[in-house]
Amino acid sequence: MADSSFDIVSKVERQEVDNALNQAAKEISQRYDFKGTNASIAWSGEKILMEANGEERVKAILDVFQSKLVKRGISLKSLDAGEPQLSGKEYKIFATIEEGISQENAKKVAKIIRDEGPKGVKAQVQGDELRVSSKSRDNLQAVQALLKGKDFDFALQFVNYR
Repeated sequence: MADSSFDIVSKVERQEVDNALNQAAKEISQRYDFKGTNASIAWSGEKILMEANGEERVKAILDVFQSKLVKRGISLKSLDAGEPQLSGKEYKIFATIEEGISQENAKKVAKIIRDEGPKGVKAQVQGDELRVSSKSRDNLQAVQALLKGKDFDFALQFVNYR
């Protein structure tokens, strides 16, 4: 019998991020506490730019955006937001969406699977994802449960379960 396998990836649905950003922009334009603060959130190339005329306001914009991401099922671990910076009279926060598992993070996950996972489970790094294979599907499900129980500083999804 052939080995069963699945891939561990860290991907974000760009359309869902766009929808969350649009919802946040709409809420910011309608909320009373943002009236007259020049508050805005928009794409700036590959980054997300949030700006307002006060540090608390720009942090509130970030909070609104984070709540919209959570409602759309996007992990906040994939959002990398910087600190508020004063630019002229405006405060700005630049945020990026992190995708892919870095080599050192992939090695860290593979080591956890080797050390704590069931015997006979193999993990190999393939670019920015990790392929986990085993003869037993039960072992693969045990690995998924093990990784869900761990707290990584990046988002994980399990795909291509065969």
